[in-house]
Amino acid sequence: MKKKISKFFESKIVIFLFQIILLSLLIHIFTYNFNIDFDKNILKERKNIIQFIANYVIFTEQNGASFIPISWFFASLIPIFIFSNYKRACSMNLTTFFFPNFFFYLFLYRYSPIYFNSYFLTIFSRTIILSVFIAIVSIGISFILMKIRKSKSKTNEKDLKLIASKNRITCPYCKMEFESIPKYCFNCLKEIIIIEDIKNE
Repeated sequence: MKKKISKFFESKIVIFLFQIILLSLLIHIFTYNFNIDFDKNILKERKNIIQFIANYVIFTEQNGASFIPISWFFASLIPIFIFSNYKRACSMNLTTFFFPNFFFYLFLYRYSPIYFNSYFLTIFSRTIILSVFIAIVSIGISFILMKIRKSKSKTNEKDLKLIASKNRITCPYCKMEFESIPKYCFNCLKEIIIIEDIKNE
């Protein structure tokens, strides 16, 4: 059951949906809207679709310069915490980032070519900056989490070794070593009297 649940949450489609839902909530809560000067004669439905996708990925220095990177920062944390591998986390985050960008540029080029040609370099440069930011966040936080997990596992190992060392004993008569604390030595069959002293420590 646990394996099925973990596989469900590690599914790329599920993670993608979680990230998009989180971004949608942030956009809705903070009412973010990237303004586009569409070409004339473009259908309203197409405007709405392009505008909707643009709100996820596009920003200017005046509008969304901090909101969009912060939103993607929080969305990027989902695969970082699910995967313990920085490559998988980074790959998942860039895949999620790629899809809205792909459809935004495709629809904008097709249905509003004048705006696309006028602002392509400006918009695309910010897309590159944001993708680099997402990659740095994914790799950086993943490495920090890996170090924390390693330090915790080392601490646990030390604790286990300490517990194991307390449960070791040497027979005072025949010097036979035991991984536990027996009442009698299995080698010389003599009673190990120091057992009580060890228990009281």
